[in-house]
Amino acid sequence: MMCLSMVNRDKLFQRAIQKFDSAHLEDPKKISINGEKISWSLHYHQRMTHWVQHLAPEASEPLLLAARSQHIRRWEIPRENYPMDKSGYKRWRKTLAKFHANEVAKILLEIGYEQHTVNRLKELLQKIRLKLDPEVQLLEDAICLVFLENEFSEFAQKHDKKKLIGILQKTWIKMSPKGHQEALALVKGMPKEDCELIQKALESS
Repeated sequence: MMCLSMVNRDKLFQRAIQKFDSAHLEDPKKISINGEKISWSLHYHQRMTHWVQHLAPEASEPLLLAARSQHIRRWEIPRENYPMDKSGYKRWRKTLAKFHANEVAKILLEIGYEQHTVNRLKELLQKIRLKLDPEVQLLEDAICLVFLENEFSEFAQKHDKKKLIGILQKTWIKMSPKGHQEALALVKGMPKEDCELIQKALESS
């Protein structure tokens, strides 16, 4: 019975991943990876999975599910729908956190996951007890690493250096010492201009 239960659990997990990835494929934003066009959302969540597994090879099922669904259907609530100020940004982020958690909960309950796993996913996706919950912290580290790896260069072209330095410093504060180590290793391989800006932000933090 135990082996059968483990097999069924694995099938349930794989079904959840397939459901998440199907949603990611609907993202209208496309990017080119090694000459192949892929939805931004699918690529983002694949990198989230990579970093979570890199940081924690024995990551729990809820943590892996959270990594694969972190920004599910984010394009449905664009930033432009909220005032372009600090207050508007915070409202947007708060709305998104609840939206992602509810979308994931709906999918998991539909395919047969138990409520306690769904509740744990909601805690992870809404970053409840960041700095106190090791899994929430690890997920946050992965989010920051994916930002540096895949989004920072494009993001940097749209904002002035003073704002970028502030964002980088806030990002650094959110990360754990282990996350810092991985980030510093990652930065070494980034374009020179990006690397210098990040180093400047860290030196003045």
